[in-house]
Amino acid sequence: MTNQAEQERINHVYRQWHGGAALARYAWHRPEIVHQSAARTRVLAALLSATVGQDLSALRAVDVGCGGGAFLRQLIDWGATPAHLAGTELQQDRLDQANARTAPGVRWHLGQLDAFANDSVDLVSAHTVFSSILDEDVRRALAAEMWRVLRPGGWALIFDFRYNNPRNTNVRKVSEVELLRFWPAEKRRYRTLMLLPPLGRALARLPWLAPELLAAVLPLLRSHFIYMARKD
Repeated sequence: MTNQAEQERINHVYRQWHGGAALARYAWHRPEIVHQSAARTRVLAALLSATVGQDLSALRAVDVGCGGGAFLRQLIDWGATPAHLAGTELQQDRLDQANARTAPGVRWHLGQLDAFANDSVDLVSAHTVFSSILDEDVRRALAAEMWRVLRPGGWALIFDFRYNNPRNTNVRKVSEVELLRFWPAEKRRYRTLMLLPPLGRALARLPWLAPELLAAVLPLLRSHFIYMARKD
């Protein structure tokens, strides 16, 4: 499968899914989504402060497959300068949404990372992007492009699925073996987080401590990971 063919497949899947009833499952106010967002924020804050640093004002970052721009807005909330940030997307409507909701100054790019120079950013990230790519060669090529734009000493950040979803053949997990192959680094961090979605939904209306404790004592029930790798 060529890069173009895989992009077209992803675009087709997204067009079918976006705006449909399936989106209601991810509404911001649902209890399990609130739990997931809190867990993700905690882990991101801990990892970013320990890697790129606590002062983000000079951080140059690009978020691959930025969607509606949520991660870039999080960086701005934590002190990043909008003019130092960029997001890439394959969907123009998502870029329009991100631009409308985000502070002025962020650079939005329709397409891939070809518009970005070698060694030009301190942080390059991808959130549930690689699990949407089924073709191994396309995954490898995107990982190489992310590594290319990252300066020596900068960090790659990947947030994605640990397990396959038997009900969704349009996504595929990202294994630890792949992470090490795509972003080999002496300095790296790997953290698991978030209960498996069916379990999270079932426990969402219990006191918040119940799902938190379950996720804490049974790591195998955590469905996602964050991997960070420092380019030597």
